[in-house]
Amino acid sequence: MTDSAQTADAPPIDPPVIPPERDLFTKYDALIAERQALLDTGVRDPFAIVMDEVKSPTVAVIKGKETILLGTYNYMGMTFDPDVIQAGKDALDRYGSGTNGSRVFNGTFHGHADVEAALREFYGTTGAIVFSTGYQANLGMISALAGKGEYIILDADSHASIYDGCSMGNAEIVRFRHNSVEDLDKRLGRLPPEPGKLVVLEGVYSMMGDVAPLKEMVAVAKKHGAMVLVDEAHSMGFFGPHGRGVYEEQGLEDQVDFVVGTFSKSVGTVGGFCVSNHPKFEIMRFVSRPYIFTASLPPSVVATAAASIRKLMYAHNKRAHLWANSRRLHGGLTEMGFTLGTRTPESAIVAVILKDQTQAVAMWQALLEGGLYVNMARPPATPAGTYLLRCSVCAEHSPEQIETIIAMFRAAGQATGAID
Repeated sequence: MTDSAQTADAPPIDPPVIPPERDLFTKYDALIAERQALLDTGVRDPFAIVMDEVKSPTVAVIKGKETILLGTYNYMGMTFDPDVIQAGKDALDRYGSGTNGSRVFNGTFHGHADVEAALREFYGTTGAIVFSTGYQANLGMISALAGKGEYIILDADSHASIYDGCSMGNAEIVRFRHNSVEDLDKRLGRLPPEPGKLVVLEGVYSMMGDVAPLKEMVAVAKKHGAMVLVDEAHSMGFFGPHGRGVYEEQGLEDQVDFVVGTFSKSVGTVGGFCVSNHPKFEIMRFVSRPYIFTASLPPSVVATAAASIRKLMYAHNKRAHLWANSRRLHGGLTEMGFTLGTRTPESAIVAVILKDQTQAVAMWQALLEGGLYVNMARPPATPAGTYLLRCSVCAEHSPEQIETIIAMFRAAGQATGAID
């Protein structure tokens, strides 16, 4: 009898029955039910949006409708820059589609060294290390910098990648109230003076778009003998005279020990990095697990990143236009009566706060149907009880597009009762 015959004659095998208490998905039942109830109202799934075509940094086609993009992190509009695109094409032709290895083995090509050189030029630092994503940059740096018996002190509203970097390491974790210099000082003051300490901050916080009082916080950290890491993901490119971030804007370049950033926002591609002037910085390549055990970025990606970073060094007009767009959008929405995440335009993020999830979903849907894409955010990504639409302004938004966006918000706000 052949194997196929044996298979055909064998009785069917019923799938195992898993008792509900042992089903690993049971803990998500409430969330599954909440999502289904939302979809049953007829709303589009906010997490199933597909860009059918992307025409420019500010326009895409979604379900056949031309749509203004106000929900990407393409702050400086570099995704369609001709020089950036050409650099990627040339690298693809010369080096192929991927590296098939991690940086410590066969995954370092000429382009990886070049983009790290571009970062050193841009930031004026002696050291630069590129990771495969911005998430991994935080994961890799934070988990390796502070070890057992040492302390990480972080803002309570820190990004998930910062929290996950803490979880991956063995240091003791201490949180302080969001943007509170006084609470940071108090928490540091309670710690024993001998162990090493790392204070982790963000230049711009991604949900509300608010800026950290870095100058005061860094002074407190240094008073207590702590090193400082600042994540400038949402400020690179348009804060400071050279676009280095909030820490440059506040005159802290000689006091911040590590700056983490990403290529997926102002740079316009994907990847992450950390720069530093510390003389021992290179040892991170040998102790950071996310760097050691992750495949390196494709040659075309690092080539586009290097070209974009070098252009951002001289993007003064783009920076000025981005700030003008942010001020106009913030002002227009404030005049209409929307509640925003910040009282003044502090960054390229304009957060529109709604009263509850129902109103947030209705606004998001109305805007999308009108031809405007924004991000809808809810807890746990946002502070408890906060539902918002997050607008990410781009340097390539034209003045006409900004006025159209304001008019769309007026129509959607009145239709949903968010404004009078």
